[in-house]
Amino acid sequence: MPFDYSLDFKNIDFRQHPELYRVGKGEQGVLLVEPYKSEILPYWRFKTPEIARESSEKIYEMFLVYLKQDDFIGADMARKFIQMGYTRSRRYANHKTGRKYKQNSETSGSKKEILPYEEDPVKAESAAIFKAKWIQAKTNEKYQELLARHKQMYESISPL
Repeated sequence: MPFDYSLDFKNIDFRQHPELYRVGKGEQGVLLVEPYKSEILPYWRFKTPEIARESSEKIYEMFLVYLKQDDFIGADMARKFIQMGYTRSRRYANHKTGRKYKQNSETSGSKKEILPYEEDPVKAESAAIFKAKWIQAKTNEKYQELLARHKQMYESISPL
């Protein structure tokens, strides 16, 4: 099932209401789902490889703690933050400003113009650090088990 953006995220504690959580695709909901966003976000950084390593390791430790507690949503949110560390640092590795598209009011509604590619090896290294942790998280056996269980319990579509 797709991620449900219609929920009242400001007032839902997903630790208390796991039945409302949907995995969605990629990083969907990473900056919405509480209390996990507030627990993980302070550690999410990628400016340099050293900072990215420290950040990815801390968030991966949190991922493992959530798994140990059988807290799938916490583990999934940690996985999403790690994935977002990869995608954001990769974007900055490709585009110095972090913007992929040229901002041009004349082209609104039409095809966006992609800014020139400028490789930043420092951000590319940060991206590689997060990518390795992301793969480690998403392939974790217990994570896969909890994902399947969550989908079976809460995301299965009942026949009409």
